[in-house]
Amino acid sequence: MKRVVIYGGTGGIGLATARALRNRGFALHLAARDGAKLQEAAASLGETTTSAGDVTDPGFFAEVAEAAGDSLAGLVYAVGTINLRPLGKLTADDLTSDFRINALGAFLAIQASARALRAGAGEAGAGIVLFSTVAAAQGFPAHASIAMAKGAVEGLAVSLAAELAPQVRINVVAPSLTRTPLAAAITANEGLSSGIAAMHALQRLGTPEDIAGLAAFLVSEEAGWITGQVIGVDGGRSMLRTKG
Repeated sequence: MKRVVIYGGTGGIGLATARALRNRGFALHLAARDGAKLQEAAASLGETTTSAGDVTDPGFFAEVAEAAGDSLAGLVYAVGTINLRPLGKLTADDLTSDFRINALGAFLAIQASARALRAGAGEAGAGIVLFSTVAAAQGFPAHASIAMAKGAVEGLAVSLAAELAPQVRINVVAPSLTRTPLAAAITANEGLSSGIAAMHALQRLGTPEDIAGLAAFLVSEEAGWITGQVIGVDGGRSMLRTKG
């Protein structure tokens, strides 16, 4: 059975993507910090192995690659941050942390598994999916740190998509605000979240399943001629003005 590594597969978009990939028949290897949540997710998914560790530890990626095996059909890096602070309140540590978790982690994950991805490529190529944000292209106040980090993710994706082709495809999904545990501090405030939802042409916030469907498709052989793309799944936020 073809196997996909998912970093951050215990909740939110990562777990929803894991479910979507299992529904497509992939075996999974989940990598995340919380060992208890890893075991819970693995038990609910079936055909799933796990690695517990922290993406801020460079040695973790080699451990994941070894545990996941010598042949991979895909890799999903669904680890991220939401650090919303204005310019005057951002520190160098904030920017370093956001870059390390979002961009450097994605690089190290791909680097560690590149050989296995080439080995498992098949005719359609192995599929890698990274995650950006609508804010990387739109420009929102108080988003400097996360937009800078996710902009680096987009640059990384297109560079490595060229370098690893044709055996490996790399694409980026760029959501708008989505109802995930990571975004709970924002979405739990119904007044605030309703106001943000109204800024979207489709008049609602995203769900993990909205994002996961595209992510799983991009990993799969059905997306065999798609690589180097940044694709918005954002309720129209990046391209459309609301009627109001």
